[in-house]
Amino acid sequence: MEDKLIILFENDDYFIIEKPAGITVNRSDTTTGELTLQDLIEAEDKIAKEDIDPEFINRAGIVHRLDKETSGVMIIARKSMSFRALQAQFKERIVEKSYLALVHGEIKPDRGEINAPVGRLPWNRKRFGVLAGGREALTYYETHTVFQDPKTNELLSLVILYPKTGRTHQIRVHLKHINFPIFSDPLYGGRKVARNDRRVLPRVFLHAHTISFQDPKTGEAVNYKSELGEDLQNFLKLLSALKS
Repeated sequence: MEDKLIILFENDDYFIIEKPAGITVNRSDTTTGELTLQDLIEAEDKIAKEDIDPEFINRAGIVHRLDKETSGVMIIARKSMSFRALQAQFKERIVEKSYLALVHGEIKPDRGEINAPVGRLPWNRKRFGVLAGGREALTYYETHTVFQDPKTNELLSLVILYPKTGRTHQIRVHLKHINFPIFSDPLYGGRKVARNDRRVLPRVFLHAHTISFQDPKTGEAVNYKSELGEDLQNFLKLLSALKS
């Protein structure tokens, strides 16, 4: 895991990073003794400390989050003005994101939508699921490539996902809901399946691929991309591509 920020772009108002897998985004009571993304941002002195907005300072400019094992592109605000503007864009669903995930099975149809409410499970507060009383959650998906594992002959699909809402664990829960769990997902992949997966890939195969939003100062539409990391690319090389 990297101990410094991987910066893809920066200006006076925000910067774009590539978050590695294995690092928690926000510091909390449960991250004592653990290096977080927030620690790295503060250590590199990337945000305006003279700014007096307490939420901006307490969050070190972090506008949104990714799960610990999820890698990929993120926006960090450098000033409270851009922090608030970007927060508003997320709330108004102006920000558009895409993710890449490798799932068990061949998804059919190869493109579609998953519209199912997501909420925290009452019997397990660390997990989320599709619940009647959950919050609205919508994800569009499109199959990129179908692979076969030469060792097990199992079919696996590399899928592009476009979440239109931002619920915690939304993509992971939605893919489990349609019976195509993400490879190496310890929470939603099934205990035995995930244990076998993690022998060959010790992280969830989920990557934040692109993000698009309006520049908080100019209003111009901007977009940024993070390609799959070496660990995920190397894993795909072990598989046989069947169709794309």
